[in-house]
Amino acid sequence: MRNVSLRQLRSMLAIARRGTVAHAARDLYLTGPAVTLQIRQLEEEVGLPLFDRTSAGMLPTEAGRALIETAAKVEGLLSECADRLAALKGLDAGHVSIGVVSTAKYFAPRAIAAFAQMHPGIETSLLVGNRLEILEALRTHRADIVLMGRPPADIDLVHALLGPHPLVVIAHPDHPLAAAKAIPRESLHGQTFLLRETGSGTRTAFEGFLAEALGLAAGLRFSEMGSNETIKQAVMAGLGVAFLSGHTIGAELESGRLAVLDVVGTPVMREWFVVRRADRTPSPSTAAFERFVTDRVADFLPEIQRFLRGGTATRPAG
Repeated sequence: MRNVSLRQLRSMLAIARRGTVAHAARDLYLTGPAVTLQIRQLEEEVGLPLFDRTSAGMLPTEAGRALIETAAKVEGLLSECADRLAALKGLDAGHVSIGVVSTAKYFAPRAIAAFAQMHPGIETSLLVGNRLEILEALRTHRADIVLMGRPPADIDLVHALLGPHPLVVIAHPDHPLAAAKAIPRESLHGQTFLLRETGSGTRTAFEGFLAEALGLAAGLRFSEMGSNETIKQAVMAGLGVAFLSGHTIGAELESGRLAVLDVVGTPVMREWFVVRRADRTPSPSTAAFERFVTDRVADFLPEIQRFLRGGTATRPAG
């Protein structure tokens, strides 16, 4: 692979990210034929096909996935080197790629904006996705650092606690249980719960909540939805109740469009973490963001305490 070029690797990463040559070419400010040529030359050098051309787009082969992982590491090392060189020049410069789980997008942009004001020479990029997508970005080095809930156990990570993360049961303000206090969990029987997708941090916490109440799940109906926004709109339309992060509903609580149900055992308390890979030395810009968010994130977390009526907080094991 002595003749492999950075342009070829970047073309491959762009296609893997965007799915088509046309979209990748626009991202790279190249023509479609130029990108196609880069991939053809790369496949000739490797001696294996790197993409399957399908109706759903270009999907990496096993060889392609191996090369994509290597290309992402190369890009990460080059970015890290650029940051170090900038630091040696005494410049407040560099770049940090920040991954954020979708539940954290309600406070993370404000924290990033404040960081950018403090360090105007450092460029930031923001990647928002569900838990699985953000973990994949961490694995493939597309994200330098991540804001999320429970850190995974299958990646060697460095993580720091940021602050508490309450999860609550929400309903339309006219719901029959909205004005009740210390609602027994059994009173939720017959309710339709609107849930995030399997594997999301919120869904995992809800499953733990159900596990603590024997027989509760059997008396509930469930409807899965792909985003917090969709769930909130559905609850406001009266389609059911939901178990969501308290940090996603601040505006709706302020305006009276949603209510927190005072269910015994809630809020379920989890934590926010800032996470990065342990096998990669943080660049000066990444280290600066890590220090900033660890020190200042409490300034940006939505305040919902006054909307809670004294449910007993619980912390799931693990």
